[in-house]
Amino acid sequence: MALSAKLQVRQSQSLVMTPQLMQSIRLLQFSHLELSAFISREMEKNPLLEMTEDSPREEIAAPAEPAAPEPSPEAEWVGQELETSAEAIEARLDTSLENVFDADRTGQAQPSPLGDPWKTGSGGQGLDGDAPDLDAWCARAVSLAEHLHAQTAVGLSAPADRLIASEIIDSLDDDGYLRRDCAEIATALGARPERVEAVLAIVQTFDPTGVGARNLAECLSLQLAERNRLDPAMAKLLANLELLARRDFTELCRICGVDRNDIADMVREIRELDPKPGHRFNAAPTQPVTPDVLVQARADGAWQIELNTETLPRVLVNRTYYSRVARTCRTEADKTFMTDCLQSANWLVRSLDQRAQTILKVATEIVKQQDMFMAYGVEHLRPLNLKTVADAIKMHESTVSRVTANKYMLTPRGLFELKYFFTQAIAATGGDASHSAEAVRHRIRQLIDAEKAQAVLSDDALVDLLKKGGVDIARRTVAKYRESMNIPSSVQRRREKQAFTASEAV
Repeated sequence: MALSAKLQVRQSQSLVMTPQLMQSIRLLQFSHLELSAFISREMEKNPLLEMTEDSPREEIAAPAEPAAPEPSPEAEWVGQELETSAEAIEARLDTSLENVFDADRTGQAQPSPLGDPWKTGSGGQGLDGDAPDLDAWCARAVSLAEHLHAQTAVGLSAPADRLIASEIIDSLDDDGYLRRDCAEIATALGARPERVEAVLAIVQTFDPTGVGARNLAECLSLQLAERNRLDPAMAKLLANLELLARRDFTELCRICGVDRNDIADMVREIRELDPKPGHRFNAAPTQPVTPDVLVQARADGAWQIELNTETLPRVLVNRTYYSRVARTCRTEADKTFMTDCLQSANWLVRSLDQRAQTILKVATEIVKQQDMFMAYGVEHLRPLNLKTVADAIKMHESTVSRVTANKYMLTPRGLFELKYFFTQAIAATGGDASHSAEAVRHRIRQLIDAEKAQAVLSDDALVDLLKKGGVDIARRTVAKYRESMNIPSSVQRRREKQAFTASEAV
């Protein structure tokens, strides 16, 4: 067989991910905050994109001739020299303005030394027509270190002690605990360990009480000492917190030399304390969740599902600006740039519309599948997976997964993430319909909350009760669900309930 070079024509098909298609896929999994940030970046790059709050999402038609802008009231106000001069204002208000602003300033706007966020015009809006930046007026939250450093100037007088206190404060973690050894701090500063211990004792008297503690027991003891409740029995209880974690009240009664009633009272006092005194200074601010989908019950018994308009960005393509600039383009590079901007803007608007329709379609199918949950609560939550929803709306599972990410639905039962409605299935006894794992967890919590001190339910007892209710579940699954809800074992619950029941009886 002779080897030779030749040309062959072949026809094949392949799936290519274009940049526009990748952008549409990314938009599906964005939350409304991420989507707003993405649109802001696109508007910085594309001069044809506009944001509007009142107009519906549609393209702006290009008029034959651009209309002349009408003079605004602010422009007329600026142009009136006699009304805005310092002399006219002094005569009208019967006061002097020499201490307010320069008398030589006329109606022409001058740059503000405080920046644009502080410039306001009529109606509380900025001179450019935008609302003022209210974040510029908000005070910054005080950190734990700043709060303690402010008390150092009052609590300590010697400069050397203030230096040691500053090193101790800077060594605290977010919860307010001192994880470094005093000897290490003394070596770093060249001070005696005894002096570091003395300064630490003063720092531990600062607000919040319990800050500067080296362990949980010391933190609780500082707070109890402030309340004058650190007696010998309480000190022994704090020295055996591991027994308290195991609910071993019998051994605690023997060590502390008190009865169960006193132990129950002491435990109540400990529960009122703050184990992390510095956490409230370093806690991140709670961000409110804005629902993407709203579900309401209609008068005919059906559900009304609609998208939250507050989370839908209204992006427009300014064809007026495009037609005006396209006529003035001289080079091919300028024409290509404007054409690319127009295509990108049109694609973004279509992608946003498709994203909204896809979210509404997925949310509608979820409500359809979880109709009993909407009407009667979590006990009637059905098992659901992505494939069921994807087959119903004729989309791929990956698309449904991206749509349900970082999206929330406001229902008559509360605010839930869309992924909350997708749970595993637990088999039912007798061949009935399967149960949702979330509904089974809710049932386990209800049974444990209703148990008495004399009849605490073990995991085996929970299995029997669930099987009587039609849930075919294994003991290890019950134990896993119980631990995931931070519910102690039956032995620990029995000890705790018996101790508190005896205290309440007295």
